[in-house]
Amino acid sequence: MQWRVASPWFRAARIDDRLTRIDEPFVAPLLRCNIWHLRGRDRDLVVDGGLGLTSLRQAFPELLSRDIVAVATHTHVDHIGGLHEFAHRAVHLSEAHGETASAVPCSLRGDRYSPELRASLENAGYEVPEWLVSAVPFPGFDPGGFEQPAFVPTEELGEGDVVDLGDLAFEVLHLPGHSPGSLGLWQPRTRMLLSGDAVYDGPLLDTLPGSNIDDYVRTMERLQRLPAEVIHGGHDSSFGRARLVEIADRYLVREGT
Repeated sequence: MQWRVASPWFRAARIDDRLTRIDEPFVAPLLRCNIWHLRGRDRDLVVDGGLGLTSLRQAFPELLSRDIVAVATHTHVDHIGGLHEFAHRAVHLSEAHGETASAVPCSLRGDRYSPELRASLENAGYEVPEWLVSAVPFPGFDPGGFEQPAFVPTEELGEGDVVDLGDLAFEVLHLPGHSPGSLGLWQPRTRMLLSGDAVYDGPLLDTLPGSNIDDYVRTMERLQRLPAEVIHGGHDSSFGRARLVEIADRYLVREGT
């Protein structure tokens, strides 16, 4: 197969003076993770890392030039690929030592997914095409032979821990359900939540290996009460409190609570 080379590979959108969203537009929506960069006074924050098909730091040398703490909201393959490029790598303690195998295989070929996994993803609302990329990041890249760089955390996070940027401090919220160690970063003063895959404005996945619906129900009940005004999720567009409550309500009704 002759692959088109896409340059630039990443797409960046400036949300405000401090916050930038980065994603990989040539990756299928199933694996197209939001990568968030937030500038702080003393250091910057990167939340999640995409698939790692090519270098984040080389793509954004100015944006990613400072001291950075990189946080994985969970360890599914679409969130951890680029995090090896950062010296400070944090994840929830439930997924820090490889206890949870990735629910989705590290393959860019959808036809290598098991029939059971494909059915679960398609029933949730995701298409699983033969190839999960529509282009390649550089000449000679082999999508069929891609091996994701290893993610080895340097810090374990738990409920109530703080990620401090100097002028903004984020509280770690343990939000399991999608995965055992799913976490969110909550900023009370700005009422901002970086939610990973605990909640986003798209098909939520709660039947993957490692998912737990009972945990997800408790997470949604917690999110209903959280006074967040802006939510930046692991996929799809950001949204406000009214949409957060709507998503949580819909999930809880579906699960009969």
